[in-house]
Amino acid sequence: MMRTRPLKVALLGCGVVGSEVARIMTTHADDLTARIGAPVELAGVAVRRPSRVREGIDPALVTTDATALVKRGDIDVIIEVIGGIEPARTLITTAFEHGASVVSANKALLAQDGAALHAVAEEHGRDLYYEAAVAGAIPLIRPLRESLAGDKINRVMGIVNGTTNFILDKMDSTGAGYQEALDEATALGYAEADPTADVEGFDAAAKAAILAGIAFHTRVRLDDVYREGMAEVTAADFASAKEMGCTIKLLAICERAADGGSVTARVHPAMIPLSHPLASVRGAYNAVFVESDAAGQLMFYGPGAGGSPTASAVLGDLVAVCRNRLSGATGPGESAYAALPVSPMGDVVTRYHISLDVADKPGVLAQVATVFAEHGVSIDTVRQQGKDGEASLVVVTHRASDASLTGTVEALRKLDTVRGVASIMRVEGE
Repeated sequence: MMRTRPLKVALLGCGVVGSEVARIMTTHADDLTARIGAPVELAGVAVRRPSRVREGIDPALVTTDATALVKRGDIDVIIEVIGGIEPARTLITTAFEHGASVVSANKALLAQDGAALHAVAEEHGRDLYYEAAVAGAIPLIRPLRESLAGDKINRVMGIVNGTTNFILDKMDSTGAGYQEALDEATALGYAEADPTADVEGFDAAAKAAILAGIAFHTRVRLDDVYREGMAEVTAADFASAKEMGCTIKLLAICERAADGGSVTARVHPAMIPLSHPLASVRGAYNAVFVESDAAGQLMFYGPGAGGSPTASAVLGDLVAVCRNRLSGATGPGESAYAALPVSPMGDVVTRYHISLDVADKPGVLAQVATVFAEHGVSIDTVRQQGKDGEASLVVVTHRASDASLTGTVEALRKLDTVRGVASIMRVEGE
């Protein structure tokens, strides 16, 4: 039986995503009513600049007092799309305390304080949903915490930032340098005026923390995620990658240790074989590759940002939360029962591609090989090119720990015959 009294929804933030959420709520009102079992009503919109014209939104609903809006007591669901830590954290907590469930797209806040927010939601019997916080429109959070809840996930590896993927794809396909590709991304609107959060991996690291926490039923905070940016990736790195049958992607990688006793979460550029599904992800798209015991290998692919894709994820959560509201139930909360330790980056084992500038004379290769052997790092392949007394030496290792590789590189720098370490890059996906 359809309920006629509407569920009231308040929107915190009305920028690119928030305005699209409001538009869809209006244009798809009948469909949303049918799917939920009751109409939904936009009951308030909190903004910083009330004078701005917002097409399709009744000006009477607009307020600058977000705190008063979340304290009203008659609001069923708060949609938070303002981002950042504060005032979002306080507003979400206040919403729970005054009886509202929350749908959020705030990856930074969830990566930092997700456990505390879940605790407040549980205390007040309310929902906290956040599909839009990772990978935009791609259904990922719900499959991990619901569809795969009966499986054991061993690895989640993905491209979760469209800006960085666009830049690296442009470098790969055109031979452009990093700055040239970044300038094009900025001109096309893919990169912000200050692209630091994207290109230095902060955005992807927050998403990695969220994914690792869900996948491994363990609390993983942003501080637990190892992070490297991509500003040092060069056209020469792409040339080396192509010689190996690889390309380069900025990857978020969340792994369970082989013995199952710990997990790791990291973000960094990596070479990945062209045969791997993630290698074919082009432009500003996102994709996440999941490996589990029973389901095997799964791939989630689609647009990872933008007003409409992100709003799609928000509205999907809104439907789920409203259905729960009508039934008097709540959806899945935090699952952190495993409480696995998060290992440091030094324990991570993978392959490495190291490019060295060396003197072009007899015995150099033997010296370099000896250093690798002394640190327990096995060499897979070596390629050397020399001219006019200088040479480049490219070494690809078998799997080794980050700590052992770091020690190897430090020792290499001390050799008189090694002029410098041109680049070090991990090789993933094999």
